[in-house]
Amino acid sequence: MADILIIDGDKEFSRDLGKRLDSHGLPAACCDSLPRAMGLLHTGDFKVVLLGDDLNDGDSLDYLSTIREIPSFPEVIVISRSRDPDMAEKAIRNGAWNYMTKPPNMPRLMVLLKRVVDYQEERTAGGIRCSLRRSGIIGNSRPLQACLDTLAQAAGSEANVLIHGETGTGKELFARAIHKNSARCHGNFVVVDCAALPDTLAENILFGHERGAYTSADAPSVGLVKQADKGTLFLDEVGELPVSMQKVFLRVLEGRNFRPVGGTKEMRSDFRLLAATNRNLKAMVESGEYRRDLYYRLRGIYMRLPALRIITEDINEMTCKFIQRYSKRLNMASKGFSPDFLDALMNYDWPGNIRELQHTIEQALSRAGKEAILYPRHLPRAIRAHIVRRDLEKGVTDASSHKRTIAPENFPTLKGFRQQKIEELEDRYLRDLIEATDGKIKQACRVSGLSRARFYALLKRYGITRK
Repeated sequence: MADILIIDGDKEFSRDLGKRLDSHGLPAACCDSLPRAMGLLHTGDFKVVLLGDDLNDGDSLDYLSTIREIPSFPEVIVISRSRDPDMAEKAIRNGAWNYMTKPPNMPRLMVLLKRVVDYQEERTAGGIRCSLRRSGIIGNSRPLQACLDTLAQAAGSEANVLIHGETGTGKELFARAIHKNSARCHGNFVVVDCAALPDTLAENILFGHERGAYTSADAPSVGLVKQADKGTLFLDEVGELPVSMQKVFLRVLEGRNFRPVGGTKEMRSDFRLLAATNRNLKAMVESGEYRRDLYYRLRGIYMRLPALRIITEDINEMTCKFIQRYSKRLNMASKGFSPDFLDALMNYDWPGNIRELQHTIEQALSRAGKEAILYPRHLPRAIRAHIVRRDLEKGVTDASSHKRTIAPENFPTLKGFRQQKIEELEDRYLRDLIEATDGKIKQACRVSGLSRARFYALLKRYGITRK
C-alpha cells in the first residue's frame, strides 16, 4: 500500500513525480480529482498528501483543512506553480506541513517526506490519543485535538510550557492535565495567581520567610515555590507578573534556587514550570513591558488554546456534559434540550468562552426548574438579545446586498458579460502559461495549441511581457 497520495490536475506531472518517488523507495498513488481523492483518503491509510493545483474542482487549498480531518490524519505538502507569498501563507495557516513550488526540488522534498513519515510513526508508537487522561477536557474538534497532541508532548517532557488563550478557554484545565499525565503527577500542583501578587508581599508569598524576618514573623513559612518541590508550579496570568518580580523570578527559573525573606542561605526547589496568559507577551516584550529573557525562558513548549467560537462543533458535547454536571450539583434530574436551544448556543459569539458557557448552562437549569426540556427562553436575556440583534443585522445586510445585486442598472448585457469573463480568463491563462513555461515561446505554443502569431497578438492585447 502506498503511503503517499499525489493530487494534481496535471496527469503528466503526477506520473513523473510518482515515478521519481518510487525510484527512492516511496510508492505513491495519483489522483486528478479532489472528490475521488477524498474517497481514496477515507478508504486508504495515507500518511502524506502532495496537494497540487490545476484541478477542475476548485481551489485545492479550500480542501486542505478537510483533508487534514481524515481519520488517518495525513500531513499535507502543497506543491503549486504559484510563487504568491499570500498563497503560501494561506496554505500554512490552513494546516499544511510545508509549501513548495513546481517543479519541486527533489532532495528537499525527500527530506520533508522523511520527516513527515518519522513524525507519523513516532506519534502512532506513542499512543497519544489512547493513553492521554483528559482531566475534564471536552471536545473532539480538529483544533482541540491539535492542543491535545501538544499536551501529550508536554506531559512527556520536562520543558517549560506557555499556554496562551483568551479568558475562559481552559488554560488551568490544560495545565492540570499536563501535570496529571506527567511523571510528576504524584507531586503538588501549585497555582500562583500573578495578577493577585502585591508588590510588597510577592517575595514572601513565593519564597516564604524565616522566623524573625519581620515583626510578626513568629515562625518560618514555606513559600509557593518550595511547595511545588517534586511537583509542578503553575504561573497563572504570567503576563501580570510585577516588573519588580520578573528579574527575581528569572533567576529562580535558571537555577531553581531561591532565598526566603530574611534568610541567609539559598534553598532549592525541583519544580516543573507551566505558565498561562491571555496577553500577547511578544508584543509586551517589543514595547518594553516584559523582559525578553524571561519570555523566552517561559516559552519552551507553546500551546495556543482555541476560542469557543472557533470550535463550535464541540458545543453540543460540552452542553450535554455541563447539563449533567450542574443538574447533579443543583440536585435535579438531568434535562434534555430543544434543537433551537442548541442553535442559540451555536449562534452566540461566547466572548467569555467555555467558562461563560458553563455559567449559562447553570443559569438555564435554574430558570427551567422542574421543566424537563431546556428552551431558548431559559437562556439569559442578554444572550438572547445579542443573538436576535445579530440575526436581524445580518438579515438587513444580506437583503441590501441582494437588492444591490439584482438591481437592473447593475446588469451588463449578456454579450458584454460574456466578453468580460472571457477576457479575464484569457489574461489569467496567459500569465500562468508564461510562468509555467518560464517564458519559452515554443513550449508555450505547444502547451496552449496557439500559433506563434496568435500567441504574440494575445500577449500584446493584454499587455503581458515575458521575462
